Amino acid sequence: MFKSKWIAPHEVRASLHICFTKEFSIDSFKTAVIRITADDFYKLYVNGEYVGEGPAPSYKFRYRFNEYDITDFLHSGANTIEVSVYYQGLTNRVWVSGDNRVGMIADLLVDGQYLFGTDSSWQYRVESTFIGGEKLGYDTAFLENRDFTAPQEKPYFARETDCDYTFESAPFPSVVIEYVSAEKGENGVYDFGREYVGTPIVRATANADCAALFIRCAEELDSDGRPRFDMRCGCKYEEKCTLKKGENTIEQYDYKALRYMEIEADENVAVNEVKLAVRHFPFDENAQQIRTENAQLQAVFQLCKDTIHYGVQEVFVDCPTREKGQYLGDAFISGFAHFYLTNDCRLLKKSLYDFADSIAYSGRFLSVAPCAYQQKIADYDLLYPHMLLKYYRLTNDVKTLRELAPACGNILHEYEQYKNADGLLEDVTSAWNLVDWPAEMRDGYEYRTEGEGEYGLHSVINAYYLLAVGSFEQICGVLGREYEPQYDSLKAAFNRTFLSEKTGLYVDCFGGSHSSVHANILPLAFGICSEENCEKPLEFLLRKGLCCSVYMAYFHLKALCVNGCKDEAMKLIISDGEHSWLNMIKEGATATFEAWGKEQKWNTSLFHPWAVAPVLILNEHYKELI
Repeated sequence: MFKSKWIAPHEVRASLHICFTKEFSIDSFKTAVIRITADDFYKLYVNGEYVGEGPAPSYKFRYRFNEYDITDFLHSGANTIEVSVYYQGLTNRVWVSGDNRVGMIADLLVDGQYLFGTDSSWQYRVESTFIGGEKLGYDTAFLENRDFTAPQEKPYFARETDCDYTFESAPFPSVVIEYVSAEKGENGVYDFGREYVGTPIVRATANADCAALFIRCAEELDSDGRPRFDMRCGCKYEEKCTLKKGENTIEQYDYKALRYMEIEADENVAVNEVKLAVRHFPFDENAQQIRTENAQLQAVFQLCKDTIHYGVQEVFVDCPTREKGQYLGDAFISGFAHFYLTNDCRLLKKSLYDFADSIAYSGRFLSVAPCAYQQKIADYDLLYPHMLLKYYRLTNDVKTLRELAPACGNILHEYEQYKNADGLLEDVTSAWNLVDWPAEMRDGYEYRTEGEGEYGLHSVINAYYLLAVGSFEQICGVLGREYEPQYDSLKAAFNRTFLSEKTGLYVDCFGGSHSSVHANILPLAFGICSEENCEKPLEFLLRKGLCCSVYMAYFHLKALCVNGCKDEAMKLIISDGEHSWLNMIKEGATATFEAWGKEQKWNTSLFHPWAVAPVLILNEHYKELI
């Protein structure tokens, strides 16, 4: 793929900012293209102008790269390429980092021919103005305290290293960057008008060296009208910059989610400009509209659409603050929402490969990928075969279905060790049995446990297991592969075990008497409940309402829609109750929350794309409105 050499610095440490440079001359040309990638991340500049950034998080054996047309950035004569590369060095949900793999590779093609690329003639220097800071979220990022008075490091020639990356066969899209400015309000606060994901840029002039400037970012204001920079989600966005005499341009590197910014500076500092480099995956805002005169429905749809527009990055992040990770459950909701809104399947397809590739990375299927942090959530693992089948039905991409079907078989094989005599799963101890999140949204769900870490024989995990088995059998049917039918016998065993003859409802666990909405949502949504037994569970869901999380709300609404209760589902979508999307809007949301309201989870993220269930439901069951 690349003709050039992988180049790296001579030192590796956590939170390392380095700038690779190459000066070159070129005569007349018609077109110029640069192919580039780095580990962990890069930002590309040509002749001082920003070009793009990437790559999308990837495992080394399917590493993504980007390609840019830089014709308009070059000119005849002398030119300079600068690549700011960042190695984070943490084991978290963001990148596959903490592995001492750092550096970059690039090819420059002029008029379709390779001109040159990275090699030991490139120079680099350590960006000394970044002086570090505390970790944010779940070891997700470092604060970016800066010292612009620090002496610039001397340049070194890069070292060439053996490149053991296997690159994807085609370039992947980079994020779109849009600049949004803000003026200081009467309260001294900069308000960007809505919550965005991006990097703050501040230009300030100091009359003397060592003047101090603090940047504080927040998703909301506190009771005094100040930015709540010590945010609910566990990120404290307060960073100090030590300025040099003259003009300073403070351009932060890592992205945040924010709406408000406060700048506190010494008296001898003048703040000249405040703006935000907003970033998101390519999104055609006009790709899908909703046809309705219902103001409440329009508001809910727009909230969810804006969340996907501005929240989706190089992966389907669960939140762009505390974790920045691609969890499979979150990716299921936001991935299909993104596809419905844009008719662009590239990121959804990448997501499916990311999770399948986690097997080669770790030896087992992971629920958050691609990253260095290895986490198992049984509910999410078992959702994957359905996610793949759903993708195929929407795209007819049989090649992807064929290539990823083995991952589905791997998942089922992994969980077969927990099968009881009836074929149901019992005491699934190798993965978190999530049921729903936050925990207080489980409607009193009852695990039958006999010891720490044991979950017993319970309904939610088995509903997902039936969905996985049924989806895999359908995948095998499409591909013409032989399989041993299990779904029908499992369905019968599930109903014998969990459907109460006394109440007509599904109970949470074997031998228990408690029936949560979750125990009844999934059999109805997944077609496990036979038609003659649907009446009581449906009445139960209608009576209970959305006493589940914003994530589980999709399956709740799905259960209603596939069982003849579309009108009732619509009433829930446009409800203004405590558990509603209109309640988020009432509390000031411009993006969907992690929970139904700010106070419903102790560390609530106020930008969480997993809450956009109405987009999926409207596209799947109300096509007359789309």
